[in-house]
Amino acid sequence: MRLVPDAAEQPLAPAAPRRLGAVELVPGRVRAAVLSMAGQVLDRTESSYDAATATPADIDGALAEVAPVFADGEVQGIGVAAAGLVDPLTGLILEVNDVPALHGYPVTERLGALTGAGVHLEHRARLQVLGDRWFGAGRGRRTFASVSTGEVLGVGVLYDGEVMAPPGGRSGAHMTVSASGERCTCGNRGCWKTLATTGWLRSRARAAGIGAAVSLAELVGSGDPLAGRVVEEYAHNLALGLVNVQQLFAPGLFILHGEAREGGERFRTVVEERLRDAVAFAGAEQPRVLVGAAAVDDVALLGGAGLVLSHL
Repeated sequence: MRLVPDAAEQPLAPAAPRRLGAVELVPGRVRAAVLSMAGQVLDRTESSYDAATATPADIDGALAEVAPVFADGEVQGIGVAAAGLVDPLTGLILEVNDVPALHGYPVTERLGALTGAGVHLEHRARLQVLGDRWFGAGRGRRTFASVSTGEVLGVGVLYDGEVMAPPGGRSGAHMTVSASGERCTCGNRGCWKTLATTGWLRSRARAAGIGAAVSLAELVGSGDPLAGRVVEEYAHNLALGLVNVQQLFAPGLFILHGEAREGGERFRTVVEERLRDAVAFAGAEQPRVLVGAAAVDDVALLGGAGLVLSHL
């Protein structure tokens, strides 16, 4: 009697589930997650560092703190969503105005050594549009824009099915929207970043006598007419940069993430109305503005996962 079947008759062991890795690296913070192929976050962690005083060794340490999340995930790869100017081909973060330690930082090499996985790099805002394309409100569309708001600012554009990612291209935060405006961290004047980030909102609220430690959510919820005017001005400032995107690419759909989620319906409407005013001709698609509704805004991590999918 044969008790053990031939090898050819042995049942195949079930294949290990495929997983995707993602890292978001921005001034002061590193977030990492393991995701399913459908974009579900299965495990996550984060670490922090002092953006102003950090050394490359501190960045190494922050990455080492989050790397263990990938130890048992059998990830197919890791997509890094990074702030600043990046070189996807070499895996280098070339420049981040607010974090000198990241200038020339070899993030794919360091993270690859820590995890043993293949690592891919792209600009955070450009990756964000991949998150919406694969897993979010941009599914099924060939052209749309995904917008990050808050302490960081930028736009990723999917145009006719391709992510707009020219070598050396940035996210739009440093496009000039006011030639005589404030000096930016990049050294130029009147960058979009100087008018449409949380720093401007705090400064404007302080100048209006509302207080410097307020958030967009607090201003919206206060019911104070003066606070309402500051919020509306903030929405117009955000629209300043988005109008340029509308003029150039006519994406038709803008998906807002980050701080804009706190602005409420009036904030969304002001941005949408300003974009519709910029439509060049009657036959163009009327721009729509959607606001990310997830309890935790993981669009950059989803974009990192989407980058891995794009390479599989």
